[in-house]
Parts: sequence; structure tokens; C-alpha cells
Amino acid sequence: MSNRKTDKVLPHKLSLSVQYASSARCLPSRPQLRRWVKTALQRDVSMTLRIVDEVEGRELNKKYRGKDYATNVLTFTYDDAGPSVSAQRLYGDVVICAPVVEKEAAEQHKDLFAHYAHLTIHAILHLQGYDHENDVGAAEMEALEIALMLKLRRSNPYQETCIANGRSRK
Repeated sequence: MSNRKTDKVLPHKLSLSVQYASSARCLPSRPQLRRWVKTALQRDVSMTLRIVDEVEGRELNKKYRGKDYATNVLTFTYDDAGPSVSAQRLYGDVVICAPVVEKEAAEQHKDLFAHYAHLTIHAILHLQGYDHENDVGAAEMEALEIALMLKLRRSNPYQETCIANGRSRK
């Protein structure tokens, strides 16, 4: 006979610091960000999530990826705590560039907060070791992102929809 208390899956622990370093007027709240992060957690995580403007986003992308433009999201994973500690808990930072997110959402005809949710989930999956460097990894990551967005009652972020004039959009 099973013991119900031991059968219960415990939620993963999250230590989250949110930093707002953007002048954007419409940003997700701390509780929204926490909910999106927790939805994607597969292990314990201590992290900072920083929302920045284009200047800082561009500087970070250039410094760490060698690309001279602001990108939507950057993920930094730290494993200098040692193998025994890092095996138990992940440490990292996520940087989201608000102007890029706003521009993408508008261009792709997406709800702004749905796009923030998707990019937050995308970053948390990167933090946990997922990548899209090859077709297999990309397919696995995309499927998980879709499932997590549906869990949040948001639409598939990769789905193309038909619009009145017959063209498709993402």
C-alpha cells in the first residue's frame, strides 16, 4: 500500500529576484513573472530576472555573445558553486529586453504578456540545459514551451493563424 504523503510530488524551490531597469510602461508584475518561471521549473533554482532597455540589452549581447544588437532574452547559468551544490540547485540570471519584446509582439500580432510569458519560459528552459542548436533539441524545447504555455492557458506561441486577406502570421 502506498503512503499518500510520500507519493506527492513536491514543487521545486525558487529564489527569484526581479529587477526592473526599463522605462517601458507596460511590464509584467513580479507575481506574473514568478508564476511563469515556476511553470517551467524542473529543479530548484536561485535566479535574478532583470528587465532592461535597449542600451543595456545591446551591451550585454555584444559582451557575452559578440552580437551588436539587443536581443529579446539572454540566459546566464552559473555553476561555480561546485558540482555537489549545483546538482541540487541551479544558479543563473535572465535578462529580458523590454523594447525588443514589445516590437516582436507587435510585429507578430501577439499579446504582449503572452510573449513575455513565452520568453520567460524559453529562458528558464535554457537555464535548465535545454537548447535549440540542432533539430532534435529545437523540437524538444519547442514542444515543451507549447505545453507549458497551454498550461498557463495561453496559445501556442509557434502557431500560424490565418487572417482575413489569406496571408498567414505567427
